[in-house]
Amino acid sequence: MPRPERLESIDLVRGIAMILMALDHTRDFFGTPGVDPTNLASASAALFVTRWITHLCAPTFFLLTGVGARLALRHRSPAQVSRFLVTRGLWLLLLETVVIRCAAYQFNVDYRVTMLLVLWALGWSMIVLAGLLRFHWAVAAAFGGLLIVGHHAFDGIQAGPLWSLLHGPGVVLNLPGHIVFAAYPLVPWIGVTAVGFAAGGLYGLESGRRRAALLYGGLAMIGAFVALRLLNGYGDPAPWSGQASRLSTFLSFLNTTKYPPSLLFLLMTLGPAWLLLRIADRGVPAGWRPAVTMGRVPLFYYGAHFFLLHLLAVVICLMRYGTAHWMFESPDLARYPFTPPPGWGYPLPVVYTVWLLVVGSLYPLCRWFGRLKRERPDGWLSYL
Repeated sequence: MPRPERLESIDLVRGIAMILMALDHTRDFFGTPGVDPTNLASASAALFVTRWITHLCAPTFFLLTGVGARLALRHRSPAQVSRFLVTRGLWLLLLETVVIRCAAYQFNVDYRVTMLLVLWALGWSMIVLAGLLRFHWAVAAAFGGLLIVGHHAFDGIQAGPLWSLLHGPGVVLNLPGHIVFAAYPLVPWIGVTAVGFAAGGLYGLESGRRRAALLYGGLAMIGAFVALRLLNGYGDPAPWSGQASRLSTFLSFLNTTKYPPSLLFLLMTLGPAWLLLRIADRGVPAGWRPAVTMGRVPLFYYGAHFFLLHLLAVVICLMRYGTAHWMFESPDLARYPFTPPPGWGYPLPVVYTVWLLVVGSLYPLCRWFGRLKRERPDGWLSYL
């Protein structure tokens, strides 16, 4: 079966999201431990913005997963796409809980602490989407919209481990010496993927109509975010409030909830993602070609950037302390992904420098792997 032609605009936006994602994870490994970047009482504005801009990543990635599934139907039957989504989804669950958990997140196999993160939610989103794509796209749109808008109606419910998986976040398994924590609850993320599937239909429209839909859709989401946030009612469990300065008040306004992603968080992030798709639709500037390259191999990039960040932290720890045992031990939930050594942590300029070095190092690897996928017909490569 011939490989479907890729849309560079989608690869570009996905690549931008992945580059920003590496910034957030660089801060996890090299930033100052124990400082919540969204706590306006203790975090600087620069730290808050560093965290806030990376909020774009996960919603964009889930949205584009749905878009990609819709586009795949141009070249494959619904049965073929459904089968691919199920098998790839199961593969992502295995990667999250076994391969990347041990070889990138923690560098150990003791399973004392296991976090169910983005690949976990993405895998289940694909599996659910495999069933939805057999219906009219409007069913996916309604289903996804209902999950995104309606899940706040159940915010007050505490119903055990299964509920933590669906609506959490929360602990889903707590045994002596072993804990499993679901950081990415499934319900809203499945909703974003379903909405992305419906939105993929825009790429069957004439370019002018598509660009108009992307522009006005993005502006409408941003406008809805502002209006609902001003009301300070439904849409986010954390209301904003006046602060000591105008800047702090503005940051409080932007400080929406990611775990689980609130309606306002998703409006705040998907609106700009929609606008980025509109900008990218006119073509990719030469200077942004590296982002396209990275956006074509997202899973490879994801695993490689975590491994490289953790490996670099080990090297620096050895140089600084003469040992790096902290980097291989299971952390507690408050200090994930590792227990920091005494005095560990670097200021933001160092974090940004490490981020740029890591992204720059990954580019030739992504270019090589992207070329390998294009030149070899092996079906298994589509799972990486």
